[in-house]
Amino acid sequence: MKKRLLGIVSACLLAGVALAEAPVATKDSAPERYTVVPGDTLWGISGRYLKDPWRWPEIWEANKQVYNPHLIYPGDVLLLCRIQGKAVLAVDQGGGCAEIAARIASGGGLPTQTQLPDGTVKLHPKMREEALSVAVPAIPLKDIQRYLNDSRVVSNEELERAPYVISGKEDHVILGADDDAYVRNKNQLLVPEASYGVYRGGMRYTDPDTGEVLGYEAEDIGAGELIALESEVGTLHLKRTTQNVRVGDKLLTNESGRISSVFHPSNPDGVKPGRILRVFGSIASAAQYSVIVVNRGEVDGVKPGHTFALYRRGQVIKDTVSQESVALPSERAGLAMVFRTFSRVSYALILRSRVAIKVGDEIRPPISGD
Repeated sequence: MKKRLLGIVSACLLAGVALAEAPVATKDSAPERYTVVPGDTLWGISGRYLKDPWRWPEIWEANKQVYNPHLIYPGDVLLLCRIQGKAVLAVDQGGGCAEIAARIASGGGLPTQTQLPDGTVKLHPKMREEALSVAVPAIPLKDIQRYLNDSRVVSNEELERAPYVISGKEDHVILGADDDAYVRNKNQLLVPEASYGVYRGGMRYTDPDTGEVLGYEAEDIGAGELIALESEVGTLHLKRTTQNVRVGDKLLTNESGRISSVFHPSNPDGVKPGRILRVFGSIASAAQYSVIVVNRGEVDGVKPGHTFALYRRGQVIKDTVSQESVALPSERAGLAMVFRTFSRVSYALILRSRVAIKVGDEIRPPISGD
């Protein structure tokens, strides 16, 4: 009996290894040639070619001689080739699959050449001049723009130490765009002429499994420029507000310069399963293109582009025969891609949903078929 069980276990393990190492599968309908158009996303393009779009890095040939080789731009012609028995997708630079195969064989892209006066041929990589903002994004930017630039999650310590509004001019306590606010620089964190976001402490994120506090949502109230600073008190000119600025609202440094909307779908290998903490814009459930908060962040190895399978958490029911409580199995519910990470949590956009998705439902690294 033991031998039989060992044989079954061994067979299962071998099957798991075989599954993990299975080559990425392209769709039968995958186009051999596709011209990228404005409005495309990497997720959408990947879905044209792959049954599992998060496996994009396994098929994409990144030309290492081109600056930002993972970027795709409107007008690029993508060519699907079969090279050394593997499916490869790359930008056609005029030489077709033969040139792409040569790039792979040389360990990178084909360099351009410059002949010097003494006859020496100097090789150097090609540079692309298009702005990053023109590149095809991973997911629809219109659905995540406000969460990319304005919202953020911080620790309680960051909120406690942050400068804060103490008054408006002429003792005004409610302020709007184009008003000036006096701010207290108690911990010497402000810099003259710098830009700051104005935030209000919001929802506390608590891990549903451990009870640990993971951070606090800093609610975007507005933004402005510090136009004067004398000792502990500064003057902030408000350039934008989403609602009235009040005494006690916090100032945090502007993060827009370090946040990128350019990333590619990928599998979160090594990241532990987690849970959904919040659905933005809803108190009940989420659907396709809803933004969610999950309890895995940078300390867990999560990066923008990581794609998670969503599972509807199984209910606990009473077995009327034995009178015991029984947990039903979780069921596949959809897919979501992370687009912004913080220390302990991340924001993700739901890209597929089979059923309504709720707070408390599970996230897991995806497997084929999710």
